[in-house]
Amino acid sequence: MIFPSNRVRIVVASKPVDFRKGHDELAALVKNALRNDPFTGTVFLFRSKRADRLKLLYWDGTGLVMTFKRLEDHVFTWPAIRDGVMKLNNAQFEALFAGLDWRKVRAITARPPAATE
Repeated sequence: MIFPSNRVRIVVASKPVDFRKGHDELAALVKNALRNDPFTGTVFLFRSKRADRLKLLYWDGTGLVMTFKRLEDHVFTWPAIRDGVMKLNNAQFEALFAGLDWRKVRAITARPPAATE
C-alpha cells in the first residue's frame, strides 16, 4: 500500500456500509457514527454486506483518498458484525488487504539494542 509509514492507525468499521457512498458520505459516517475525525491521517476501513469488497478512506494531508478492492473468487475475513470499531496493526491490515486471514498475523516488535559498541 501507499501509506506514509507503518505507524498509521488503522480502524475497521465492523458494520457493513452501503458501497454507493463516496468520499464525503464516508467521511460523514466516520465523524457521526464512528465518532472519529476523518482528517487525522487514520485509515478507516469499511466492508460490504457480501464481504468480498472493502473500501478504505484516509486523509493524506492534501485530500481524502478512497480505495476500493473486490476479491474475485474469495471473501475477506472480517470481524464479527457489531456496532463500533476495531483497530488493526499494519501487519494485520496487510494480510486483510491481501485476502488472508488477518487473525493469524502478529506483528513482531523489535527493541533497539541497549548499548552499542
